[in-house]
Amino acid sequence: MEKLRILHTNDLHSHFENFPKIGRYLQKAQQDKTVDQVLTFDAGDFMDRSHPLTDATYGQANIKLMNSFNYDAITIGNNEGISNSHEVVEHLFDHANFPVVLANLREEDESMPHWAVQDKILTTKKGTRIALIGLTAAYPLSYEPNHWHVKMLKDAMDEVLPKIEGKYDVLILLTHVGLNMDSFLAHNYPEIDLIIGGHTHDLLPHGRNVNGVWITQTGKWGHYVGNIHVEIDDKHHIQRISPHVVATSSMREHDDDQKTILGYRERGKEILSQEKVADLPEKYDGDREAAIDISLDAIADFAGTDLAMLSTGLFLEPFKKGIITKYDLQKILPHSMHVVRSKLKGSDLWRLVMEIEKNRHYLDHFPLQGMSFRGKVFGQMHYRGIKFDPLSKAVFVEGKEINPAKEYQIAVLDHYVLVPFFPTLAIVGDNQFLFPQFLREVIGDYLAKKYPIIGSETNGGPKEPN
Repeated sequence: MEKLRILHTNDLHSHFENFPKIGRYLQKAQQDKTVDQVLTFDAGDFMDRSHPLTDATYGQANIKLMNSFNYDAITIGNNEGISNSHEVVEHLFDHANFPVVLANLREEDESMPHWAVQDKILTTKKGTRIALIGLTAAYPLSYEPNHWHVKMLKDAMDEVLPKIEGKYDVLILLTHVGLNMDSFLAHNYPEIDLIIGGHTHDLLPHGRNVNGVWITQTGKWGHYVGNIHVEIDDKHHIQRISPHVVATSSMREHDDDQKTILGYRERGKEILSQEKVADLPEKYDGDREAAIDISLDAIADFAGTDLAMLSTGLFLEPFKKGIITKYDLQKILPHSMHVVRSKLKGSDLWRLVMEIEKNRHYLDHFPLQGMSFRGKVFGQMHYRGIKFDPLSKAVFVEGKEINPAKEYQIAVLDHYVLVPFFPTLAIVGDNQFLFPQFLREVIGDYLAKKYPIIGSETNGGPKEPN
């Protein structure tokens, strides 16, 4: 009987506060002599540019740390594939010592990205052939503007499975598609033995068996590490899969851990603080309204529209007078969000405003997580170029009552298209996602033009790799 131990992580999201413990746990477990072999995998979203060190190094700090975790293979999540420019992703894994398995992402010409493989066959010390297939969340609206072609899960599986038929004994998927889609895969592809998943931050303490397929996921942020024991008979057939998780909080902390963790943040702060963006006048000092107003101008200018909208919960801190740096903007607007130019008929724009106004009081203190939001509450929506009369329910655009038949363009965020509060945007909006700049970069570029630093050149920020 062959005994394997599979260690796995998902959705670490640059929560470096858990990395020291996770690293020690993995390295010790990888020396386990009670089993024949230990394998280690990650299911994506290991990086998150809301952390200053990740942002400053374009994820290279994450890769360096992950190299020390001794992964046998990983797949990517949307925080790698969508929250970075195409150029950054092309070089993200230049120094990785682990393979990236990814069956459903292609270059625009349909070629395989040079940094990934569609599938991989691992042969254990006892000769069991393990096929690995990686899948990431299929978001064409976000991937295509970033010059990628993302395949639907079924299309990718139907393409790769015939190619590897007869070449493996055990089939493992590394997925960043969420629990519902993992269940879909389990129902439709019973030849799968194990899915190591992520994306929806579900904690499955003992896994979930769906149609004979084991699905595992460890929640989020490195709060847990997955630990699966697998027994395989002499004919290389799986006899037993026993998933469970280990809480990071149960792992012993070392005396220097907090210093190490603080050092990650301080290093990111140091790098980003060197990049001066603009010299703001006194009217912006602590004035959130002023910050929102100029940010509305910034996204409208970027999208080439007269209309725009932004919510107050995006701004974790107000602007300050004087020199503002990349680090300041990263603290104020840590979200990995992009500007969207949306075309709407006047009747649909009216409906969008009604959705906003109907939900205004509810959203003001609504706690929000996910969909690239890194704040606490949604907050109040502010408009540029739009006025609403609550008594008559009339909407005015640039001082004139809205024309139901006219076509309007408004600058919004991808976040607003994804959240469930404003269905008009997602259902009838003709939405163009504008990549690769983040919201904070769009605002920073606008501030630099409007309030340049006199007597010195502004830097372009930490350079993307060539």
